[in-house]
Amino acid sequence: MKKKLFIKTYGCQMNVYDSIKMKELLDPFGFESTDDMNYADMVIINTCHIREKASEKLYSELGRVKKIKDQKLTNTGSDMIIAVAGCVAQAEGEEIFTRAPYVDIIVGPQSYHTLPELVAKLARSEKHLIDLDFIEEEKFDNLPKEYSDQGVSAFISIQEGCDKFCTFCVVPYTRGPEFSRSPEEIYREAMSLVAKGAKEIHLLGQNVNAYHGKTLNSNGDGVLASDIIFSLADLIRHVSSIKGLERIRYITSHPKDMSDDLINIHGQIDQLMPFLHLPVQSGSDKILKMMNRKHTRAEYFAIIEKLRLVRPDIALSSDFIVGFPGETDEDFADTMDLVKRVRYTQCYSFKYSPRPGTPAAIKEQVPEAIKTRRLEILQKELSKQQLEFNESCVGKILPVLFQKDGKYDNHITGKTPYMQSAYVENADKSLLGQVVNVKITKALAISVTGEIV
Repeated sequence: MKKKLFIKTYGCQMNVYDSIKMKELLDPFGFESTDDMNYADMVIINTCHIREKASEKLYSELGRVKKIKDQKLTNTGSDMIIAVAGCVAQAEGEEIFTRAPYVDIIVGPQSYHTLPELVAKLARSEKHLIDLDFIEEEKFDNLPKEYSDQGVSAFISIQEGCDKFCTFCVVPYTRGPEFSRSPEEIYREAMSLVAKGAKEIHLLGQNVNAYHGKTLNSNGDGVLASDIIFSLADLIRHVSSIKGLERIRYITSHPKDMSDDLINIHGQIDQLMPFLHLPVQSGSDKILKMMNRKHTRAEYFAIIEKLRLVRPDIALSSDFIVGFPGETDEDFADTMDLVKRVRYTQCYSFKYSPRPGTPAAIKEQVPEAIKTRRLEILQKELSKQQLEFNESCVGKILPVLFQKDGKYDNHITGKTPYMQSAYVENADKSLLGQVVNVKITKALAISVTGEIV
């Protein structure tokens, strides 16, 4: 009888991808997925360190898991393996065993490929097993070559880690330095996912446009010549040749790595969707320098101008942090000015919260009330812009990739090229998994509705 595996995933799409890979790793060892933790023989909490109080949220979640573990042992006599993975695992390390001694396994985001070995050691009565090594090549070499079905919209990790060291961010410390997978590995994974029904591929990375995958170049007579490097633009062009792949997206980008070849490919590859998430974080040059962002507001504006020249309909998204240490009213005004000049279709915005071990955490903090007021002002403007963009689509015919049932029995929902959620009533469920033209009839705050054309 197969054992049941439950994975709870926090955070970004990279973590979602990692959870998929952990399931694939454990499947040959007799584990199958369950959506009900109460029936699980193994629970993995895949953590994210980006959100505020991430560590405390982990221990709170572990407390709930322990109650289920204890109840399972009492009722059935069988034990439950508890594992902590992801960035909080990397950051907290052995401290997790100290605060939650019932945890069995800790693995970092670059070492989860060792899970089968750790589970085997646990079966031999070894306890408190931990692997936090940073060996990216080894991780990707040991991931399964048979890929599970992710559905119509699938994700591929192409790049991990970051070398930018923004002063507010823990990623370089929890994910390690930048590492790029080979184009051949990525192409093979994309081919497999498309064969299983994927119409859309999201290329993922902590700093995805820093991708620099090494490949081997043939000189034409079958002899392998010198190593060559693929940029993200090269990779997109390569992946776009896969028959049946209708949409390509990539996330998350850094302005410093928006090269001209990447910008230009937005006007050259039909499958590359006209949507870009390009975090700026602040509109103030002073704050950008304090954040160690390595770009100015003028350089950001120049990138946006180039993108709109090659792809006039491109929709833009971003991340913003308000109340960064040292941010004045004038600095915040610069952020609001940038937002109003760029005009976004959807964004993520947060109050700054210190991350232990990062340089900004030890700076004098902006009062909480000021951060709250600034965030309210920013989010009001961003919501207004999102609604205005949605309203501008009313009357247009947009291709929608339908992905799942909607909230109601007669709804199906999907994504437009601009990453808007789109809903259609009374649609044939056979349209799920297809790209279908929809005439947009109504704009909502965060979505649009329409009719099948």
